[in-house]
Amino acid sequence: MADQPRPRSALTPAQAFDALYAFCAPALVRQTYLLTGRRELARESVEWAFQLAWQRWPEVARDRDPAGWVRATAYDCALSPWHRFRPRYRHPEPPPPDASDRALLDVLLELPAPQRRTLLLYDGVGLDLPDTAAETEASTPATANRLLHARAAVAARLPDLSDPVELNRRLAELASAERLRAAKPMTVREGSERRARFWTRAAIAFTVALIGTTALTLRTAPTQYEPPVPPGQTVLGVPPRVAPGPLSEKEVKLREKLRKATASGPVRLVPETR
Repeated sequence: MADQPRPRSALTPAQAFDALYAFCAPALVRQTYLLTGRRELARESVEWAFQLAWQRWPEVARDRDPAGWVRATAYDCALSPWHRFRPRYRHPEPPPPDASDRALLDVLLELPAPQRRTLLLYDGVGLDLPDTAAETEASTPATANRLLHARAAVAARLPDLSDPVELNRRLAELASAERLRAAKPMTVREGSERRARFWTRAAIAFTVALIGTTALTLRTAPTQYEPPVPPGQTVLGVPPRVAPGPLSEKEVKLREKLRKATASGPVRLVPETR
């Protein structure tokens, strides 16, 4: 009896993640560079997307398109408006050395972000129109409209790229011209686990502080309702309060007389001791 072929053993989660990373990360860094024009931001966005994918690996592994899940997350991170407030991203990076590459990158960065993302997915990555619309969370007609406007803007500045085939080739050349390297998959997994531990500890600390604050509030809060004192109101017809002035000479003599009368007055006014 001939030996039956041995079934291949299933990959561990770490091995499956590393395979996806090796397949997607290098090209995804180059795509994200075309989307932002920033090398460090491209690497950072892709690394963050894969860290998030490792934290949600059961969900990502069962997704219909894990590569698309990571790509959409990386694009969202790269296009986040919060990067403009970071000091390192307030100044532009050095442009590509080739003049034609600089011209193409300038045209891409002048496009609105939705048009730039649609053009990159359709003419750069090679997705069809429904998949591009799904990944950009737009309707198919809106996606087609963005694509046409983006192509028209590129053709107006660079007439040689009016052909979509030529545009696809130039986008691939521009992305490959930059020496962009992604981090190692083990480094990304370890960074994801450190980030998860940090946020877990932060959540625990916040919960403990919230419980302590609630207990202190319950201990020090009043047990019954005390209505607030209403503000004072002006009473009409009451004469104003006047401070007493200095005593007259007649009032001074009367005060002295009253003080002496208590000690030397009639006997009936002196208290008797018993």
